[in-house]
Amino acid sequence: MNLVVGVFDLFTYAVAGGLYLVLVGYLADRIGLVDLATLSSVNGVLLVIGFVVLSYLCGILGYPLGAVMNKLLPGGRGQARAEFLRRNPAARDRPFVRADSFLLLSGLQMHDMEAATEVNRLRASGLMARNAGPALALASITALVEVFTSGHPVLALVCAVVFGGASVLLVLQGRKLGYMASMKTLELCFWLPDVDDKLRSAQS
Repeated sequence: MNLVVGVFDLFTYAVAGGLYLVLVGYLADRIGLVDLATLSSVNGVLLVIGFVVLSYLCGILGYPLGAVMNKLLPGGRGQARAEFLRRNPAARDRPFVRADSFLLLSGLQMHDMEAATEVNRLRASGLMARNAGPALALASITALVEVFTSGHPVLALVCAVVFGGASVLLVLQGRKLGYMASMKTLELCFWLPDVDDKLRSAQS
């Protein structure tokens, strides 16, 4: 099961990082710094391994951009705890509702790793979508420049609009998935045996 969580972690950063890497490669080729055609002579396995590793690193480096873009976009999904209590008023006085969500997730992992995997999947998908947003926003800016510098202005303009819209939608979807992960954590902890007693013991 640790392998599954590791895959989620890789998925979170490598997908978004791959977009950054492709964009950097395109710009480097466009301005003549590198010739991407020469990569065809490189061993395929090494090329794939290198791409995955660099994508993962780029995803980690680009993580703060996703957080900034998420803050800049207006609106929000609201508070998961408030929505959970609205749906389940019987849990209002239970200590687990006020506990840190990551602490609750750790409890889930100790009690039922399969249930916790579903939360990890939602969190990973949400972060992947959010972190991919800035990469597509940069691609949109690049496409806008290409409207005036390339020989295909119409295609470049279409790409600019598509990439720009997709970047916003990805961040909003990432926000939604993060909200769903918080809700799922609370819903699963509602049925977690002795969770309230353990929290009371930790606080005393």
